[in-house]
Amino acid sequence: MIALTSCKSNQNPVLKIEGGLIQGVETETPGIYVYKGIPYAAPPVGDLRWKAPQPVIPWEGVKVADTYGPAAMQAPRQPGSFSYIEFFTDDGHQVSEDCLYLNVYTSSPGKTNARLPVAVYIHGGAYASGYCYEKQFLGGEEWMKHGVILVTINYRLNLFGFLAHPELSAEDAHGVSGNYGILDQIAALKWVKNNIHQFGGNPDNVTVFGQSAGAMSIQQLITSPLSKDLIHKAIMQSGGGISDRPSLGGSQLEAAEQAGKAMMELGGYKNLEAMRSAPVDSIMALMNRARRERRGGMMGPVADGYVLTTSFSEATRTDKIADIPYIIGYNTDDMGMMKNGLGQFCLSRETNGGKAYAYEFSRALPGDSAGAFHSAELWYVFKTLDKSWRPFTDGDYVLSDYMVDFWTNFAKYGNPNGKEKEVWLPYTEANQEFMVFKLNDEGIAEASMMLPSNPQ
Repeated sequence: MIALTSCKSNQNPVLKIEGGLIQGVETETPGIYVYKGIPYAAPPVGDLRWKAPQPVIPWEGVKVADTYGPAAMQAPRQPGSFSYIEFFTDDGHQVSEDCLYLNVYTSSPGKTNARLPVAVYIHGGAYASGYCYEKQFLGGEEWMKHGVILVTINYRLNLFGFLAHPELSAEDAHGVSGNYGILDQIAALKWVKNNIHQFGGNPDNVTVFGQSAGAMSIQQLITSPLSKDLIHKAIMQSGGGISDRPSLGGSQLEAAEQAGKAMMELGGYKNLEAMRSAPVDSIMALMNRARRERRGGMMGPVADGYVLTTSFSEATRTDKIADIPYIIGYNTDDMGMMKNGLGQFCLSRETNGGKAYAYEFSRALPGDSAGAFHSAELWYVFKTLDKSWRPFTDGDYVLSDYMVDFWTNFAKYGNPNGKEKEVWLPYTEANQEFMVFKLNDEGIAEASMMLPSNPQ
């Protein structure tokens, strides 16, 4: 999948990282390099299916990282569906159980003293689908132009990433199962800590950001005792805030184990050996059957007492999440009254001496009547509007510039304003306003503090 070579140049040096030697390729922007498909853990296949990620397998020679790693196993998008047309049309991505790869965009390979800020993006997809090089995420060059190294990661999804089962828990040293996708994300963050200096990055200035299930993953990461110390800032896009809904705290381990056992029995798998030896396509067919018959199939994080010792909402209220700066927000036509939980999150941070900035993305995208829908802001955050079919205007490109500036400033300084005038204020008891991103009636981009609107 990744070619081998022994070449080297002063501008694009060979780097030594966990596993061996690697070299990137120059992007269309001179001086910015991308490293595609870097393995951050061993392939989770065979006996490693449904186990915590294991160390990278060393390779011989120099890997030229010019090809993205496969996406995690997932059901194909349906041609003609909204998400297919919007984000996935004819991109030709491959899926595999061997999916633990990440990508790095940098302008300073080999410059170990450059200490550039680092941003790690976690994709969404309901913990069931998605991958880190969907076309809307291909904005690494733009982020690097703003002085921030961008890392994007794949992780295990659906049954492969979140199956809990009594036999899996019994063989585990901690007596748990089910959070393999979250453990993959933690392994990627540990890889960043141990290796990003080779790419010119600062392992002590790492921002995680994500959208939808990616934002919900970040909620787990800033809560987990295994990872919260690996994160220095966090941006959560359309993942919700504080909530009293028990389901958002993750399934309890025993209930998740029994659901997983029922799932495997539905497929005729009577023991762990049969589960691990089953062809990958058979596992996918089982998952799809369970969904059709409404007998499970949708899986996510598990409150196991080890990876996740408490819920995000409870940890926030009791000041047990990572004590770092936050940005949190939603889109106007997003999932219900999300703004209330976001405001509660910000006020809780203020109560506990922290700082959080809230936003609403309110631009109704041109081309149809979908509005400011779930995921719409991604084209702007990565400035990848030219990869979309939509008839974006000059105002949209200016709005994207605003958002990239704020997001990368936050990655650099923990403050979206950077060193400029404070135009985006933290959400506090005294200032319960969101930064609202929109175009005005004349089509001019605006980013201003105001009360959030009511989702339609």
